[in-house]
Amino acid sequence: MTIRQQNILSAIVEQYAEVASPVGSSLLAKAFKVSSATIRAEMAELERLGFIMQPHTSSGRVPTDKGYRFYVNSLGENVPSSLLERRGEKALVSRVQNAGAPERMIRNAADTLVELTHNLGLATIGNQLYISGLSNLFGQPEFIGGVHVQQVAQLLDNLEPWLREAAPNEPLSVYIGQENPVGRAAGCTLIISRFRSPFSDRSYIGTLGPTRQSYRDVMNLVSRAGQELEEVLYV
Repeated sequence: MTIRQQNILSAIVEQYAEVASPVGSSLLAKAFKVSSATIRAEMAELERLGFIMQPHTSSGRVPTDKGYRFYVNSLGENVPSSLLERRGEKALVSRVQNAGAPERMIRNAADTLVELTHNLGLATIGNQLYISGLSNLFGQPEFIGGVHVQQVAQLLDNLEPWLREAAPNEPLSVYIGQENPVGRAAGCTLIISRFRSPFSDRSYIGTLGPTRQSYRDVMNLVSRAGQELEEVLYV
């Protein structure tokens, strides 16, 4: 993939996350200051490579799971946080530190992620899975009308035992679409941070949302939530 194709893919991922509608060549042509024909040729190659696809009802393109994975893997670790993201991190830290009991700290962190990311928030507290923000998840355009709802429910039903059995060991793990251990057809992305707590050395906090989301912001916030909880709880 060329550098320009990488940049076009990133633009499609980010624009689609913002507007929830397929991204057309005319919009990208203005952004990249080239002709629409040039963009269409690049998009055709990205589609041939499997990074984007064209929904039947639109002339625009949307990312595939493969495209999202490439985008996530290409995100730099030292990307400056946006002003909104920094404010979110401050709110997260404040609500954790002022919560009191360890269980309330974890719940507050998950609830804050719901507010900041507009995804479903989740966290493990001992052997139980705390879930918050179901209405956020099912209010997303992808799930209106019941599409994929059964697969999402299957994922949620099996998430706690899967976490206990698989025990992901990375500080931050991202499972995109069909990479999910269960509910592969749900069209969801699971982003989880591992942290140590009085309940377990393998406690988890994270979000579940559509594959269409602002990955950099959500990943940074989930990672910050795990770091803050470990700093406060693991002493």
